[in-house]
Amino acid sequence: MMMRRTALRFGFREVATPIFEHTELFTLKSGPAIVEEIYAFQDKGGREIALRPELTAPVIRFFVNELTNFPRPLKLFYAGPCFRYERPQSGRYREFYQFGAELIGNKNPESDAEVIGLAASIMRAIGLDQYHIRVGHIGILRDRMSDHGVDDGSCAKILQKLDKKMYEEARSMMEEAGIPDHAIEEMFGITQVRGDVSVLEGMEGEDIDYLKGVFQVLEWYGMDDIEVDLGVVRGLDYYTGIVFEVEAPSLGAEKQVCGGGSYSLSELFGGEPTFSTGFAIGFDRVLMALDKEGVDNEPEGLDVFVVPVDDDLRSLAFQLTARLRESGLATDVDLMRRSIGKSFKYADSMGARFAVVVGQRELDQGSISVRDMRSGEQRLVSLDEVVGHLLEETRRVSSS
Repeated sequence: MMMRRTALRFGFREVATPIFEHTELFTLKSGPAIVEEIYAFQDKGGREIALRPELTAPVIRFFVNELTNFPRPLKLFYAGPCFRYERPQSGRYREFYQFGAELIGNKNPESDAEVIGLAASIMRAIGLDQYHIRVGHIGILRDRMSDHGVDDGSCAKILQKLDKKMYEEARSMMEEAGIPDHAIEEMFGITQVRGDVSVLEGMEGEDIDYLKGVFQVLEWYGMDDIEVDLGVVRGLDYYTGIVFEVEAPSLGAEKQVCGGGSYSLSELFGGEPTFSTGFAIGFDRVLMALDKEGVDNEPEGLDVFVVPVDDDLRSLAFQLTARLRESGLATDVDLMRRSIGKSFKYADSMGARFAVVVGQRELDQGSISVRDMRSGEQRLVSLDEVVGHLLEETRRVSSS
């Protein structure tokens, strides 16, 4: 809920895609080897389908099929279950929940900064205290490899090794690709550039200037806890520019909770080449990180629980419940015909902030009894004013 609210505040709109997709959607994006890692099979019609292993490709497919004529930028977010056929272990499950966002528009620092800013704001909103956001630019290394004649396929494999800091394996692949020793050392050095934006001083190039522009926008947003890390390269073929990761150190080795960057996928699905940037959050890992930090993630309780004193007043109690719900208050009503004492006990177990007691004696005075479930204080409120009173009280409690 907090992730969704934060995305809405940033002007993103929610989209939903099917859990079943054509297998080709994912082989086009990640190559045929992905079939070994997902739930893919034929349906009764002989079609090759799969349970979605992630949500970026389905969202871009949705954009190509339905949204290409909409005004840009398109700011979309999503949440839902995904499935991967891998050995379950801590932080890795065959069924997991993913939250993410995609911005489809023009290539500029403002677009990339917007999605990085959203990811940072979500981490703050959910209460994660220990996290690091590291931002790099995959073009810096790709351009240098291209200058030495490395083809795209070999470049992607080398970047995968560099992303994991597997330098010896990367070195042998780079030597095989014909990169001279001094250039290899230079690229290894680039992957170790990390710190605030000042670490980019003295470095030149279009990609460096673009990265500086992203950090300038983040500074305007007041986000100064994000760092440069040119070792973040996320060696996946479809990333084209800015790349970033969010880590929760409390999780140990499997500490990445979010990853993203700018990419180009729409042309794979029959659309025109279109700049896109986004991220995906591993919901399960975030919950694990919050648990490690001792953050209380109890679900939000009720605003109001309505208690009719006797059966003759149940009709009024249900009418009042409907009015409170229509006003936007989370409201429940006694459905078990409990005593007042047991109703209060139940309301407390459900986290209700207030209990409203519908009793004949109070109604004879044109009033209704409102009980503060935290303090135990009880007061009479005019029946005509009870909805407004509870709205004001819940707002006051929420802001305090």
